[in-house]
Amino acid sequence: MQNNSDRNLFPEKNTAAIISIDELNIHVQQDNFSQLNRSSFDSNNVIVKTSEESTSDSKTNFNALNRGYSSENGYGLANAGAAVAKVIGEDTFANVPDLGGKNWGADAVKAPEAWNRGYTGQGVVVAVLDTGVDRNHDDLRNNIWTNKGEIADNGKDDDGNGYIDDVYGWNFDGNNNNTIDVDGHGSHVSGTIAGTKNDIGVTGIAYDAQIMPVKVLDDSGSGSNTAVADGIYYAVDNGADVINLSLGGSFPSFGIEKAVKYASDKGVTVVMAAGNSGGDTPLYPARYAEKYGIAVGAIDEQKNLASFSNRAGSEPLTYVTAPGVDIYSTLPNNKYASYSGTSMATPHIAGVVALMLSANPNLDSKQIRQVLEETASNNVQTITIKFDSTDLINSKAFDVDSGYTSKISTIFNSINVTTFNLSPSPNIDNSVKSYIESQFLNYQQNTLGNKNNQIFSSNIESMLEDSDILLQYN
Repeated sequence: MQNNSDRNLFPEKNTAAIISIDELNIHVQQDNFSQLNRSSFDSNNVIVKTSEESTSDSKTNFNALNRGYSSENGYGLANAGAAVAKVIGEDTFANVPDLGGKNWGADAVKAPEAWNRGYTGQGVVVAVLDTGVDRNHDDLRNNIWTNKGEIADNGKDDDGNGYIDDVYGWNFDGNNNNTIDVDGHGSHVSGTIAGTKNDIGVTGIAYDAQIMPVKVLDDSGSGSNTAVADGIYYAVDNGADVINLSLGGSFPSFGIEKAVKYASDKGVTVVMAAGNSGGDTPLYPARYAEKYGIAVGAIDEQKNLASFSNRAGSEPLTYVTAPGVDIYSTLPNNKYASYSGTSMATPHIAGVVALMLSANPNLDSKQIRQVLEETASNNVQTITIKFDSTDLINSKAFDVDSGYTSKISTIFNSINVTTFNLSPSPNIDNSVKSYIESQFLNYQQNTLGNKNNQIFSSNIESMLEDSDILLQYN
């Protein structure tokens, strides 16, 4: 496996550099070459811990309540379950058990909650603009887009789109129809988006979506701004619904910005890696998420922002986070490996967007941006209450009006697990724990007169102090 060290990524030179955000040891050979690089690297070379784990003797651990946009992590961790529910007019989806293991990324973005309701990316095309895609990989070959208007290998432009024999996309680095991945980066990204659900290897976030291979980076992970811009136009004009850009550079490109705007105007969502230089703001083109598309930062399995991940910045833009540390996915020749980088976080979000579109194909890019912002973790906090004593519960589901502008929606996943999704109100000044407890108390007191409506068989105030109860704030 190639060593994709990201430590020297985006050297500050007088070049418009774009690289696939994991080829960090690449050096720009020509100062006049407009270069993009990929955004990932071998997970063995990464230190991702950004804060010490907090410990407490108490069974209750609440962090400070974040509201809205943060210069650190934007709108926070994306939530596919909440986002997909919102685009079909529902409050939320019931939690499902975590898959665990190498599927922790899907768990973190709540993809299984959408799968459980039948939304798996079906009918959605995601263009991967990268080093190519191994379309013959066992975990990818069933989900590869093909150009139905083109006849293979007849030397003609059958569909009149300007590209000859582009049955499996186009190679803008070599100006030919060879989109096979040699480097591995594009295949890894593709597996995270749409790896087949077959109980082997990797299951993609939108495992029934189709991958459109568009090669814009060479076999070492570098490419030009022109190739990337042309690749965006190609993807939009040939039916892509989502575009994944796990690449970036230090300098703006008018050509790429114009292409991203073109995609957005056509309703296509461009998802862009924030970069791995640990800076205070995203690199380009992710910085264009101020107006178009989505910028993506990386978190680790403990949901800490990765130390290498570029932050959101003080000027609000559509920036969300997703798993990007030690992500297991596909490599050429039926291989698999774990990579880290914002390159790995970005396809998680591309997959989430595909899930949203499989639920509501009429969404445009602006609506998708808004829903992702509104349903990400900084705007919707989760309170989980686990009961060790099942006799405390009398009902299966209930809603509690908070009395403020927010609402707690409650769904029992099983007889002993309850999840509360809290949309925080600026009027709530007390701690989350105190707030939740007060709402339970008020609700219980208001329903004591009707035993059929009681939530718990025990007094709520004493129950909250019971050692059998665990309140966990996420």
